[in-house]
This record gives sequence, C-alpha cells and structure tokens, in this order.
Amino acid sequence: MSKIRSMTEGNSARIIFFFALPLMFGNIFQQMYTVVDTMIVGQALGVQALAALGASDWLNWLVLGCIQGISQGFAILMAQEFGAGNIKRLQKVIGNSVLLAALSAGVLLCVTQLVAHSVLRLLQTPDAIIGMSLLYLRIMFLGVPVVMAYNVLASILRALGDGKTPLYAMIVASVINIVLDLVFVLVFHWGIAGAAAATVLAQVFSSLYCLLQIQKITLFSFHRGDFAPDGELCKKLLFLGAPMAFQNAIIAVGGMIVQFVVNGFGVLFIAGFTATNKLYGILEVAATSYGYAMVTYVGQNLGARKMFRIRRGVKQAILLAIVTAAIIAVAMLLFGKVILGWFISGTPEEFEATLQISYRYLAIMSVCLPVLYLLHVLRSSLQGLGDTLLPMLSGVAEFVMRTGSALLLPLWLGESGIFYAEIMAWLGADVILVASYFFRMRDVSNRYAEE
Repeated sequence: MSKIRSMTEGNSARIIFFFALPLMFGNIFQQMYTVVDTMIVGQALGVQALAALGASDWLNWLVLGCIQGISQGFAILMAQEFGAGNIKRLQKVIGNSVLLAALSAGVLLCVTQLVAHSVLRLLQTPDAIIGMSLLYLRIMFLGVPVVMAYNVLASILRALGDGKTPLYAMIVASVINIVLDLVFVLVFHWGIAGAAAATVLAQVFSSLYCLLQIQKITLFSFHRGDFAPDGELCKKLLFLGAPMAFQNAIIAVGGMIVQFVVNGFGVLFIAGFTATNKLYGILEVAATSYGYAMVTYVGQNLGARKMFRIRRGVKQAILLAIVTAAIIAVAMLLFGKVILGWFISGTPEEFEATLQISYRYLAIMSVCLPVLYLLHVLRSSLQGLGDTLLPMLSGVAEFVMRTGSALLLPLWLGESGIFYAEIMAWLGADVILVASYFFRMRDVSNRYAEE
C-alpha cells in the first residue's frame, strides 16, 4: 500500500523536512534527465550540440511549467479534501483532475508541434544550431501526454502525504534514461534525437510506476461517476490550476527573452550559459521540494482548520530552506568548476572560455540562492492556502524584473549583465510574496474565526 500520511499532527519542522527529503532525491533524479543529456551531448557531440540544447531550454521549460502548474493546482484541492477527511469528495476531485489533465495534454501536444520552429526563429537561434534544437524539441513535445500523466499522478500521491513513491519512480527512470542515453547517442549514433528519445521513454516508466502504486491505495474505491465531468468542480480546479500554469508560462517567456539576448553573444557564450542553466535545476532542487511539501502541509492543515500549525510550519520551513541554500551555495563555490567541466568539450581555448563564462554565472547565482529558496516556500504556502492569484502576480513580477534586467543591464555591464537577470527576478517575486503571505494569512484567519 502507498504510504499516505496526515500532516496535521506532530512536529511541523520534522514533518516538512522528512516529507521534502525524498522529494529532493526524486527531483535530483528527475534533473538527471537533463543533466545526463547535457553531459553526453556536450562531451560526445561538441559545443554546437550543447548550445542547441541551451537554445531549446526555455521553450521546453515553458511547456513543462504549464504541466506542473496545472497538476500542482489540482493537488491543492486534493490536499485540502484529504486534510478534511472527505474521501468521497477527494475521489471526485481526482477523477475530474485526470479528465482536465488529459484534455490539457492534447491541446499542448498540438500547439507545441505547430509553434516550435517559429518560436526558435523568433528567438534568433543561430542557423548553425536551429536544426538540432528543433529536432530535440519535437521529440520532447511528443512526450507531453506522458509528462502530464507523471505530474498528475505524482501530485495525487504528494497531496496524500506520500513523497516516497515519486522518488522511487524517478530513481529507476533516471537509470533507464542514462542507459538509453549511452545506447542511443554513443552506440546507435542518433545524436541529439537519441538524447530526447531516451528522456521520453524513461518518463513512460515513471508514469506507469506511480499509476500502479495509486491502484494499491485501499483508501480509494473509484467509480465511473468520479470521472464524469462536474462543471462546478472543474471550474474550481481550473481556478487553481490555470493561474499556476500561467505563472510558470510567463516566467518561461521571460527566460526566452533572456535566451534571445544570450543568443546574440555567440555560440561559446550560449554553451557556457547552458552549462550553468543545467545546474540551475540542481541548485533549485531542494527549493522545489520544500515547495511541494508546503503545498501539501498548508493544504492539509487548512482543511483541518489548524491555522496555528500553518504559521509555525511556514516559519520553520523558511529556516530550513535558508540553511539548505547556504550549504548548496558553499558546495557550488568550492566544486562548481569541476562539475561544469563535465559538460564542456572542444579545443583548449573553447573549453577555457566556456568554463569561465559558466563559473561566473554559477557563482553569482549561488551567493544569492537564499533569495530563491524564500520565494519557493512563500509561493507554495500561498498556494496551499488556495490562493493561486497572488503567486501568479509574483510570476508577473519575475517576468518584469527578468526581462527588464536582461535588456538593460548588458548595456551597462556588458555580457556579465545578463547573469544578474535571474537574481533580480527572484527579488521582484519575493517583494510580492512576503506582503501577500501576511495579507492572505490574516484574511483566512479572520474568515475562519467568523464561522
């Protein structure tokens, strides 16, 4: 049976940390998809292929962000119903979530295939790499239904307090991905297409594994009616999921504008920027894990109407997040050059130039990492409270700060100015989120006090 758990009793810090811990490992293994792709492509296929991956990054993340936003939005209501003990209602929420997710995946699949080439052109992707970038994206986008399936199924499990099953799915899927990467790229010589195909096939496994585990949960007794469309429920789910998808989408659009600026600095700069961006996922992995934990923790405790536990848990999560960020930052400053070297190949001159660009960017991000971790804890706590609109506004703030910095700072600081765009985006979001958290907590507490 899947290990579901209530987060409405016990030590808050301990619960949050040990719920987030398997998610961290799971997210690390999920990052292995892109990291291994990057390492193998960079070492086996060269700097141009590495730059091609970088040129496709933000468009790929745009789609993934929409998928994650939708599924995380649905999970908010799942966690609230589970915390309140409404199992029959929870089954209906899950059934309608699956229905909406399937429809969303179909739309995304069609749209991404239609616009991929035009967007790459719009971003002024260099002619030397646009063919490889487009091929990679087309294959990755064929896997949209699979990615949606995994994210929805994993969100169901996390909403019920099970952070371990998605971890196990990611561990085995990552091993499959690594093996297929080596076979498809180094043995079959399928190039960048082989790296994309390996990722999609590995994601098939992770989806199937989560589905099998959900079927073992004895708490559920699904009926056909649970999957019948419920207009009011679908509206509520979309009200939660759509702003989160839009929030992730607008953040990704900001990233694409940054990529547009980066593309103007040449292939070596793109390759160096890409190498660090691939590590970005590792830098952020604990932050997103704390975020998933806080959505579930806050959602369940809101359902149980335990506001005092929400306040205490958020404070403790912020402390945990900042300490974690500091540890990761020190590790990156000490060992970052060695790690980045795994992604880069080429002539000695190309290698050194690319490495210097990468490490400069990595050092700036590492020092400012606590700002990012605060962002994830507060944004996810607001989402757990059922508020996806204020977090969406923080995404708009990220967009404004990221794009404004990317377009203006290079005029004053040269190429290095682009490295600060990400930091300014985090700061802009934090300003919105800190004020929003206190406002929403006061509003929810007053509303419950009146009932």
